[in-house]
Amino acid sequence: MNYIASIGKYFIMVWEIFKKPTKWRIMRSLILKEIDELIYGSMGIIIFIAFFIGGVVTIQTALNLNSPFLPKSLIGFATRQSVILEFAPTFTSIIMAGKVGSYITSSIGTMRVTEQIDALEVMGVNSLNYLVFPKIIAMLMYPFAVAIAMYVGVLGGWVAAVFGEYAPSGEFIKGLQLDFTPFHVTYAFVKTLVFALVIATVPSFHGFYMRGGALEVGKASTTAFVWTSVVIIILNYVLTQLMLGQ
Repeated sequence: MNYIASIGKYFIMVWEIFKKPTKWRIMRSLILKEIDELIYGSMGIIIFIAFFIGGVVTIQTALNLNSPFLPKSLIGFATRQSVILEFAPTFTSIIMAGKVGSYITSSIGTMRVTEQIDALEVMGVNSLNYLVFPKIIAMLMYPFAVAIAMYVGVLGGWVAAVFGEYAPSGEFIKGLQLDFTPFHVTYAFVKTLVFALVIATVPSFHGFYMRGGALEVGKASTTAFVWTSVVIIILNYVLTQLMLGQ
C-alpha cells in the first residue's frame, strides 16, 4: 500500500508543478542554469561512455562473427543497431539517473532540510514549479545529448573496427547504411524524451518529500537512483513493445 500511495503522491506532485507558474523573468534564468548544470555539464561523461560502448559492441560483434561466410559489413550493421536502439538512449539514461538524478535529489533535499522550501511557500511561491519545472524544461534538451551519443558511439565502433583490424573502413560504413530504418531513430528519441521526464521528476519527488537531516539526504539520493533506474527499465520494455512489437 505504501508503494501505491507513493505513486499517487508522485502524480499529484506532477500536477502541482504546472499550477501557479513562476514569473517568466525569473523562470528564464532558472531554466538556463539547469540546462548548464544538467545537460551541458553531463556532455563529457556522455561522450566518454558512448565512444567506448560503441567500441566494445564492435569488438564483441567481430569476435562472434568468425565465420568466413559472413560479410564484415555485419559488424557495422550490428554496431549501428545496438547503439541507436538501446545503448545511446537507455544506457546513457541509466548513467544520467545516477549523475543528474542524485544531484537533483540532493539539491532539493538539502533545501528541504534547511527549510528553504518552507520559506518559498511562506512567500506564496509555488515551490514545486520554482524548483522542478526548470529541470523538466532543461531535460527536454536531453535528446540532443543522446543524438551526440549516437554519433560518438558509431564513431567509437568505426575506430575499434578499423584500428583493431576487425573490418575495413569501407565494409563497416557499408554495414552502417545496410537496411537503415529512419523510424528507429524516432523510436530512440521518443524513449529519450520519456526517460528525460522520469529523470527530472522522480529524483525531485524523493528530494522534495524527504524528511530528516543530512544522512537522510544521502539515503534519498540512493533511493531516487534505484527507482529512477527501475522506472526507466520498465518504460523501456513498454515503449519497445508498443513501438516495435508486432
